[in-house]
Amino acid sequence: MTDHYAVIGNPIAHSKSPLIHAEFARQTMQDMAYTAILAPLDGFAAAVKKFQAEGGKGLNVTVPFKQEAWKLASRLTERARLAEAANTLKFEEDGTILGDNTDGAGLTRDIAENRGIPIAGKRVLLMGAGGAARGVLLPLLLQKPGELAIANRTPEKALVLERHFAAYGPLEGGDYARLAKRQFDIVINATSSSLSDQLPPLPEGVFAAGSLAYDMMYGKGLTPFLQFARQNGAAHLADGFGMLVEQAAESFFLWRGVRPQTSAVIAKLKQL
Repeated sequence: MTDHYAVIGNPIAHSKSPLIHAEFARQTMQDMAYTAILAPLDGFAAAVKKFQAEGGKGLNVTVPFKQEAWKLASRLTERARLAEAANTLKFEEDGTILGDNTDGAGLTRDIAENRGIPIAGKRVLLMGAGGAARGVLLPLLLQKPGELAIANRTPEKALVLERHFAAYGPLEGGDYARLAKRQFDIVINATSSSLSDQLPPLPEGVFAAGSLAYDMMYGKGLTPFLQFARQNGAAHLADGFGMLVEQAAESFFLWRGVRPQTSAVIAKLKQL
């Protein structure tokens, strides 16, 4: 009997999730169907309950519903609890809803596994203090970086994250000005700046020799951040395509208990 899954959001037509999960299902020979659901902005919970009542097994959740999904879940993984957002829901046999956040796992797997750049012991800079940053902080800290700095235009927001995640590893939050004369091995853009072709106020010289510049945005080509990184000595440039596929693979593993291969799917998405 075919199991049903979907991605839910508003808007949703742009989502690559149906393509990604169709590839995963074909590759792993799973009997499942995966569709997209456009939920009304004021009707997320009702749409989830309807899908669950009709026998749905799980949902991926995209903007603007990740925080609502976090609140709707009956129980949460630690990474979803700390992120205060869920991008994956699993409907259990007893009717409970498990909420998870696979974004950080997708990011760290893309960096460490796909790109072969270990995070352990490295100096990591995370730009941004919104939901995207919050969603990846715990998995980043669990990789045991030597240091992890959060920079945000509003430093108070970065300091909130510092306090929230302080028990999980070396972490400091603040503004961009304090980064002058400091260097980092991995610099991650978790801001929305690339959506508007803007550049976060990074000082020159932040990229150490052999460093990675990673923009969580995908499909935008060489963003202003990646251009700046290339001009300022970053050795490796990456967009968020790998993270997109890897976070989906983490969801797939949560639902099906099998981890799909991702390299061919990442390559196919980039071709499209």
